[in-house]
Amino acid sequence: MNQKVYTRQYYIDKIRGFYHSDLIKVVTGIRRSGKSFFLLSVMEDLKKSGVKEKDIIYLNLDRRGYRKIKTPDALEEAIEKQITDDDFKYLFIDEVQNVVGFEEVVNGFREDGNLSIFITGSNSYLLSGELSTKLTGRYIEVEMFTLNFREYLEMKAFLGKEVNADKTTEFNEYLRFGGFPKTLEFDEAADKDTYIADVIKQILEKDVIKHKKIRNRAVFDKVMTYVINNFGATVSLGSIAEYFDKQENIKIRTETLNNYLKILENAKIIYGCPRFDIKSKKSLRGEQKYYLADLGIYFSRNVDTRINYGPVLENIVYTYLYAKNYKISVGRIGKFECDFITRINDEYRYVQVAMTIMSENTEEREYKPFTMIRDNYPKYLFTIDTLLQKRDGVIHKNIINFISENENL
Repeated sequence: MNQKVYTRQYYIDKIRGFYHSDLIKVVTGIRRSGKSFFLLSVMEDLKKSGVKEKDIIYLNLDRRGYRKIKTPDALEEAIEKQITDDDFKYLFIDEVQNVVGFEEVVNGFREDGNLSIFITGSNSYLLSGELSTKLTGRYIEVEMFTLNFREYLEMKAFLGKEVNADKTTEFNEYLRFGGFPKTLEFDEAADKDTYIADVIKQILEKDVIKHKKIRNRAVFDKVMTYVINNFGATVSLGSIAEYFDKQENIKIRTETLNNYLKILENAKIIYGCPRFDIKSKKSLRGEQKYYLADLGIYFSRNVDTRINYGPVLENIVYTYLYAKNYKISVGRIGKFECDFITRINDEYRYVQVAMTIMSENTEEREYKPFTMIRDNYPKYLFTIDTLLQKRDGVIHKNIINFISENENL
């Protein structure tokens, strides 16, 4: 616990109000997004506030000394060994899914009322539905993403790496390699790609295949590749099935496709963003877009590493806003599409994302959906332009500055 770690302050602020609560704190997020180090940050924050070392219990069930803990009885015994007095304790269990039946143990200690409990684990197992059933709803979920651009810059400096004074140069590297924290330890592009590819392999082997029955692994892999390669595009179960039927000569039932997509979502590899009709105020069933938990997932799996800025920048904005608790949909108004409709505290925002509006045609294209929206909620246009437009009350923001300065809509 003496290891020096980069503190992801936003997530600390998000969970701090629950430090002393009897609610179980469940930290989720794609594998290697930094959940284990986040627990260490919380422990450090507790000690700074005056909590004594003896009152912090930390079990990493993937570490030597704890890997033999596989049963509820063994887990309970390991916890009780570290409770040496009647003072209030803070219990941290990392990779808790290694113990089948951990829920009863965790819930039992929660009911004792003298513990604050924090857990992390495999995301395909620690699903909200299962938790709400097995832990009787007495929990909160803190979902972590990989590093956003601001955190990327901060952690790079924290590690003693040179940070280019030109933010655009750093941003392009961030787009290419994503925000898995450990990638910052490697200097070579090939090493970064190899690491990310291994992370995805671990997710599939340890989180997906181990817990889910997938009859045809080859077809599952093809579906995963298709969705990853088409992130940011509007798709439906029908359009995906048609693609495989006509282009790959593979027939897949829509029920099977839906199951595969849910598995990928539960493993936090992809995030589904539903479409919403602005005029009728109704969700559009069937069609949606998928965004990646991290852009490194795409680039580590493709030989062509050229950046298609349209979907890439959408993905960056989506994950940044999602991590800040905005509810997000893709908007449709007539034949036009608004990239995102966001909601927080019953306040709506409309968002368009583009690389640039330097040409008249692209400017008109990006502003057109806004002219069709009749309410008075704020409208945002995100680009990487350095010269910002003032037009029709639309708030034009530079994506790089917006995220690096930790702004909100």
